[in-house]
Amino acid sequence: MELQEEHITDLDKVKAVYLAAEDLKIAASILYLAYHDDPLFVDIFQYEKEGYESRLRSAIREELNAFWQAKQPMIGLFDDDRLVAVACLVSPDTDLGPNRFWHWRLKMLLTAGYLGTKQMVNKETKVRERVPADYFHMLSLIGVHPDLQHHGLGHVLMSAIEGLMLEDPNSQGIGMYVTLPKCLSFFEDGQYSLVEELEIGSIKGHLMFRPRTAQ
Repeated sequence: MELQEEHITDLDKVKAVYLAAEDLKIAASILYLAYHDDPLFVDIFQYEKEGYESRLRSAIREELNAFWQAKQPMIGLFDDDRLVAVACLVSPDTDLGPNRFWHWRLKMLLTAGYLGTKQMVNKETKVRERVPADYFHMLSLIGVHPDLQHHGLGHVLMSAIEGLMLEDPNSQGIGMYVTLPKCLSFFEDGQYSLVEELEIGSIKGHLMFRPRTAQ
Protein backbone atom coordinates (compact mmCIF):
# COMPACT_ATOMS: atom_id res chain seq x y z
CA MET A 1 0.00 0.00 0.00
CA GLU A 2 1.43 3.36 -0.97
CA LEU A 3 1.23 6.03 1.68
CA GLN A 4 0.33 9.56 0.71
CA GLU A 5 3.06 12.00 1.68
CA GLU A 6 2.14 14.27 4.56
CA HIS A 7 2.87 17.97 4.62
CA ILE A 8 3.58 20.68 7.17
CA THR A 9 0.99 23.39 6.64
CA ASP A 10 2.98 26.27 8.16
CA LEU A 11 6.62 25.91 9.20
CA ASP A 12 6.38 29.10 11.27
CA LYS A 13 3.88 27.38 13.55
CA VAL A 14 6.18 24.45 14.31
CA LYS A 15 7.35 24.69 17.93
CA ALA A 16 10.55 23.33 19.48
CA VAL A 17 10.01 22.24 23.09
CA TYR A 18 11.53 19.83 25.58
CA LEU A 19 9.95 16.38 25.44
CA ALA A 20 7.65 15.25 28.25
CA ALA A 21 7.40 11.68 29.54
CA GLU A 22 4.29 11.04 27.45
CA ASP A 23 6.22 11.96 24.27
CA LEU A 24 8.91 9.30 24.63
CA LYS A 25 7.00 6.48 22.92
CA ILE A 26 6.42 8.48 19.73
CA ALA A 27 9.97 9.86 19.91
CA ALA A 28 11.28 6.29 20.00
CA SER A 29 9.25 5.43 16.90
CA ILE A 30 10.64 8.43 15.00
CA LEU A 31 14.21 7.56 15.96
CA TYR A 32 13.67 3.89 15.08
CA LEU A 33 12.67 4.90 11.55
CA ALA A 34 15.58 7.34 11.33
CA TYR A 35 18.21 4.78 12.35
CA HIS A 36 16.79 1.59 10.87
CA ASP A 37 19.25 1.64 7.94
CA ASP A 38 22.13 3.44 9.65
CA PRO A 39 25.28 1.37 8.99
CA LEU A 40 26.47 1.61 12.59
CA PHE A 41 23.21 0.35 14.06
CA VAL A 42 22.89 -2.29 11.33
CA ASP A 43 26.33 -3.55 12.39
CA ILE A 44 25.85 -3.31 16.17
CA PHE A 45 22.42 -4.94 16.26
CA GLN A 46 23.22 -7.53 13.59
CA TYR A 47 20.75 -6.80 10.81
CA GLU A 48 21.42 -10.17 9.22
CA LYS A 49 20.13 -12.06 12.26
CA GLU A 50 16.47 -12.55 13.10
CA GLY A 51 15.06 -10.01 15.53
CA TYR A 52 17.02 -6.95 14.34
CA GLU A 53 13.98 -4.66 14.47
CA SER A 54 13.13 -5.77 17.99
CA ARG A 55 16.70 -5.25 19.21
CA LEU A 56 16.89 -1.79 17.64
CA ARG A 57 13.54 -0.69 19.07
CA SER A 58 14.52 -1.90 22.54
CA ALA A 59 17.91 -0.19 22.39
CA ILE A 60 16.42 3.16 21.35
CA ARG A 61 13.81 2.88 24.09
CA GLU A 62 16.53 2.22 26.68
CA GLU A 63 18.56 5.17 25.37
CA LEU A 64 15.60 7.52 25.76
CA ASN A 65 14.87 6.20 29.24
CA ALA A 66 18.51 6.81 30.22
CA PHE A 67 18.35 10.36 28.85
CA TRP A 68 15.12 11.00 30.74
CA GLN A 69 16.45 9.69 34.05
CA ALA A 70 19.64 11.72 33.69
CA LYS A 71 17.60 14.86 32.82
CA GLN A 72 19.39 15.34 29.52
CA PRO A 73 17.92 17.70 26.90
CA MET A 74 15.56 16.01 24.46
CA ILE A 75 14.06 18.45 21.98
CA GLY A 76 10.91 17.78 19.98
CA LEU A 77 9.38 19.66 17.08
CA PHE A 78 5.60 19.81 17.23
CA ASP A 79 3.22 20.64 14.40
CA ASP A 80 0.19 21.52 16.53
CA ASP A 81 0.09 18.53 18.92
CA ARG A 82 1.90 16.13 16.60
CA LEU A 83 5.53 15.25 17.32
CA VAL A 84 7.42 15.32 13.99
CA ALA A 85 11.15 15.46 14.86
CA VAL A 86 13.44 14.66 17.78
CA ALA A 87 16.99 15.44 18.94
CA CYS A 88 18.75 14.09 22.05
CA LEU A 89 21.88 15.73 23.43
CA VAL A 90 24.33 14.99 26.20
CA SER A 91 25.16 18.12 28.22
CA PRO A 92 28.82 19.01 28.88
CA ASP A 93 28.53 18.72 32.66
CA THR A 94 26.60 15.46 32.82
CA ASP A 95 27.64 12.14 34.31
CA LEU A 96 25.83 10.35 31.46
CA GLY A 97 29.00 8.88 29.99
CA PRO A 98 29.46 5.96 27.62
CA ASN A 99 28.88 3.42 30.38
CA ARG A 100 25.49 4.92 31.37
CA PHE A 101 23.94 3.44 34.51
CA TRP A 102 24.28 -0.13 35.68
CA HIS A 103 20.63 -0.86 34.84
CA TRP A 104 21.11 0.61 31.34
CA ARG A 105 24.10 -1.68 30.86
CA LEU A 106 22.11 -4.68 32.07
CA LYS A 107 19.12 -3.99 29.84
CA MET A 108 21.36 -3.21 26.85
CA LEU A 109 23.26 -6.46 27.39
CA LEU A 110 19.96 -8.34 27.27
CA THR A 111 18.90 -6.39 24.17
CA ALA A 112 22.04 -6.07 22.08
CA GLY A 113 24.18 -8.78 23.63
CA TYR A 114 27.71 -8.43 24.93
CA LEU A 115 29.36 -7.49 21.63
CA GLY A 116 26.66 -4.98 20.67
CA THR A 117 26.81 -3.26 24.06
CA LYS A 118 30.60 -3.19 23.96
CA GLN A 119 30.51 -1.63 20.48
CA MET A 120 28.11 1.10 21.64
CA VAL A 121 30.33 1.96 24.61
CA ASN A 122 33.49 1.88 22.48
CA LYS A 123 31.87 4.08 19.86
CA GLU A 124 30.97 6.82 22.34
CA THR A 125 34.34 6.64 24.07
CA LYS A 126 36.24 6.87 20.78
CA VAL A 127 34.10 9.72 19.46
CA ARG A 128 34.34 11.79 22.65
CA GLU A 129 38.12 11.40 22.83
CA ARG A 130 38.49 12.96 19.38
CA VAL A 131 36.14 15.95 19.69
CA PRO A 132 38.37 19.08 19.53
CA ALA A 133 37.01 20.58 22.76
CA ASP A 134 37.00 19.92 26.49
CA TYR A 135 33.52 21.15 27.39
CA PHE A 136 30.91 20.50 24.71
CA HIS A 137 27.48 19.15 23.90
CA MET A 138 27.16 15.82 22.11
CA LEU A 139 24.32 15.28 19.65
CA SER A 140 23.53 11.63 20.28
CA LEU A 141 20.32 10.99 18.33
CA ILE A 142 18.41 13.02 15.74
CA GLY A 143 15.51 12.17 13.47
CA VAL A 144 12.70 13.69 11.41
CA HIS A 145 9.66 11.57 10.61
CA PRO A 146 10.36 10.10 7.15
CA ASP A 147 6.97 11.19 5.79
CA LEU A 148 7.78 14.80 6.68
CA GLN A 149 11.35 15.17 5.45
CA HIS A 150 12.42 17.81 2.92
CA HIS A 151 10.03 20.38 4.38
CA GLY A 152 12.64 22.33 6.35
CA LEU A 153 12.05 20.62 9.69
CA GLY A 154 15.66 19.52 9.96
CA HIS A 155 16.86 23.11 9.79
CA VAL A 156 14.32 24.22 12.42
CA LEU A 157 15.56 21.41 14.67
CA MET A 158 19.18 22.39 14.02
CA SER A 159 18.44 25.97 15.09
CA ALA A 160 16.86 24.70 18.31
CA ILE A 161 19.94 22.55 19.01
CA GLU A 162 22.21 25.53 18.42
CA GLY A 163 20.10 27.68 20.74
CA LEU A 164 20.32 25.09 23.49
CA MET A 165 24.11 25.01 23.18
CA LEU A 166 24.36 28.82 23.25
CA GLU A 167 22.36 28.90 26.52
CA ASP A 168 25.41 27.36 28.22
CA PRO A 169 28.06 30.14 28.16
CA ASN A 170 30.84 27.62 28.70
CA SER A 171 29.94 25.14 25.98
CA GLN A 172 32.51 25.18 23.19
CA GLY A 173 30.24 23.59 20.60
CA ILE A 174 28.44 20.43 19.51
CA GLY A 175 29.91 17.12 18.38
CA MET A 176 28.20 14.53 16.15
CA TYR A 177 29.25 11.22 14.62
CA VAL A 178 27.67 10.82 11.17
CA THR A 179 27.53 7.41 9.50
CA LEU A 180 25.01 8.11 6.73
CA PRO A 181 26.77 9.88 3.82
CA LYS A 182 23.50 11.50 2.70
CA CYS A 183 23.40 13.41 6.01
CA LEU A 184 26.81 15.06 5.64
CA SER A 185 25.57 18.00 3.59
CA PHE A 186 22.81 18.63 6.13
CA PHE A 187 25.31 18.98 8.96
CA GLU A 188 27.68 21.02 6.80
CA ASP A 189 24.81 23.43 6.12
CA GLY A 190 24.41 23.65 9.90
CA GLN A 191 28.05 24.82 10.20
CA TYR A 192 29.42 21.46 11.35
CA SER A 193 32.94 20.84 10.06
CA LEU A 194 34.70 17.52 9.53
CA VAL A 195 37.14 16.69 12.32
CA GLU A 196 38.21 13.34 10.91
CA GLU A 197 36.95 10.16 9.32
CA LEU A 198 36.61 7.68 12.12
CA GLU A 199 36.34 3.92 11.78
CA ILE A 200 34.48 2.07 14.52
CA GLY A 201 34.45 -1.68 14.10
CA SER A 202 33.94 -2.22 10.39
CA ILE A 203 32.00 1.03 9.92
CA LYS A 204 33.49 4.26 8.66
CA GLY A 205 31.87 7.51 9.74
CA HIS A 206 32.57 11.23 9.98
CA LEU A 207 33.18 13.03 13.25
CA MET A 208 31.69 16.51 12.86
CA PHE A 209 31.95 19.51 15.18
CA ARG A 210 30.03 22.76 15.26
CA PRO A 211 32.10 25.29 17.24
CA ARG A 212 30.33 27.90 19.32
CA THR A 213 31.85 30.69 17.27
CA ALA A 214 30.74 29.28 13.88
CA GLN A 215 29.57 31.99 11.52
